[in-house]
Amino acid sequence: MIPKKSHYLTVKDYTVSNKKFDLLYNETLDMLVTFPQPKAEELSGYYESDDYISHTDSKETFTDKLYQAVKKLALANKLKLINSFKTADKNLLDVGCGTGDFLLTCKNNGWKVTGVEPNAKARISGENKLSRESASKIYAEINQLKNDVQFDVITLWHVLEHVPNLDIYIKALKSRLKPNGTLIVAVPNFKSYDANYYKQFWAAFDVPRHLWHFSKKSIQVLFAKQEMSVVTISPMIFDSFYVSLLSENYKNGKSKFLKAFYIGLASNIKAMRTKEYSSLIYIIKNVKY
Repeated sequence: MIPKKSHYLTVKDYTVSNKKFDLLYNETLDMLVTFPQPKAEELSGYYESDDYISHTDSKETFTDKLYQAVKKLALANKLKLINSFKTADKNLLDVGCGTGDFLLTCKNNGWKVTGVEPNAKARISGENKLSRESASKIYAEINQLKNDVQFDVITLWHVLEHVPNLDIYIKALKSRLKPNGTLIVAVPNFKSYDANYYKQFWAAFDVPRHLWHFSKKSIQVLFAKQEMSVVTISPMIFDSFYVSLLSENYKNGKSKFLKAFYIGLASNIKAMRTKEYSSLIYIIKNVKY
């Protein structure tokens, strides 16, 4: 059965091309789909920008500095989360590791780390941080890992929305996870207050780099196909503030810090009741273990 899709919004790429893309609503999955989606050979070009902050360590602008400051807090929270799991060998795979800050944080705290990062510039930066002489390694694609290698914890921090062929990729993630391992997936939530407030200017749509735009139902259904279950959902509190700041810039041509703070705060306060935070962290396990 072909999923029913209807037009939801038209959104512009503010980072690279200024092209417009449609968001189509998939009723079956309760998910938005970017249309048209760039071909595989075209997609990398949409990441070639100094403004694509997850691929740089820039601290030039106020937004850069804010991102780096929030990243430090986020790294501490992420480390606390993975340290809460009982693991046999403390083997971690971070998919979409960017410039390697999370990998380095984990490595410095006793984890054996491996990364996947398609962007060559970011990958080299990450390998330099980890030191090429160590056992740590960052691969360009998940399929480059040896078939028999599995991990206690696999993390995707704002990555799943970027990958084509969702079902195939989720199956690949499952194959890399130990039977009793933990998969952590963090993605934006298009049902949050800040998403509904900013609409086509919401920075977390980030078309066409974000191919998919998830709800809680869509994540649960997609992973259930691979006999995996969402066991916990928790918020990423800081995301609403940062996303609102970028969204203000897209909407008004300038960053209105106080307005962005107000919308970010309002989003978190409303989400205390609705549970629809700007970004959500999903803790996912194998069903049959």
